[in-house]
Amino acid sequence: MNNASNTVLKIKMSDITKVFLTDEMETHALRGVNLEIADGDYVSISGPSGCGKSSLLSILGLLDTPSSGQYFIEGHDVSQLSVNERAVLRNLKIGFVFQAFNLIDELSVYDNIALVLRYRDEELTSAQIEKHVMESLEKVKMSHRAGHKPNQLSGGQQQRIAIARALVGDPALLLVDEPTGNLDSINGDAVMEMLAELNASGTTICMVTHDPRYADMAKRQLHLLDGVMVNELTLQEAV
Repeated sequence: MNNASNTVLKIKMSDITKVFLTDEMETHALRGVNLEIADGDYVSISGPSGCGKSSLLSILGLLDTPSSGQYFIEGHDVSQLSVNERAVLRNLKIGFVFQAFNLIDELSVYDNIALVLRYRDEELTSAQIEKHVMESLEKVKMSHRAGHKPNQLSGGQQQRIAIARALVGDPALLLVDEPTGNLDSINGDAVMEMLAELNASGTTICMVTHDPRYADMAKRQLHLLDGVMVNELTLQEAV
């Protein structure tokens, strides 16, 4: 595994498997996956349909548990947490950016982002929430849209809001799933440039993408095939 030895690990997976059982068959979605993501990393994961990307993403995002193996977030084993325990930790440690934006049209941009903080156990004052929300909007250059509704924005702007929502809780990991899938090439390029800027400022990113151009923008490019991590390319090797 190519990882700087002197940096702090945000994510560590050891021999992760995922098996789906039905009456008729046993499907091995992940087969002994090992993955390390250090503080400040920018990792892309790509591979053909059915290779295990969705299963890996679900486990990384604490939406599912592995069948076997260990998963550590900032040194804590989270492999077999309960549904409720995963939900609490997911809200604290994982920021999600989805292909479909998943914004609530009835809420303003501001309230869409603030919702993340309002669901936390710790009670923040209105002033504290406003500070965090506006700081996250500034990071994506969208503070002037705080009062708008999502359906008043372009697709590219909505994805920026989705990124701000993912960042507002200061997550250990920004998990990005096909962020340009619903965007044209111009807006897609703009979103990818923004992700690169966020990573340059210290945000740790793991991105799943089918687009080789965007995968190549990551510092480390990982490839899944039939549930196995088959190879890795670093940015230095790519150039």
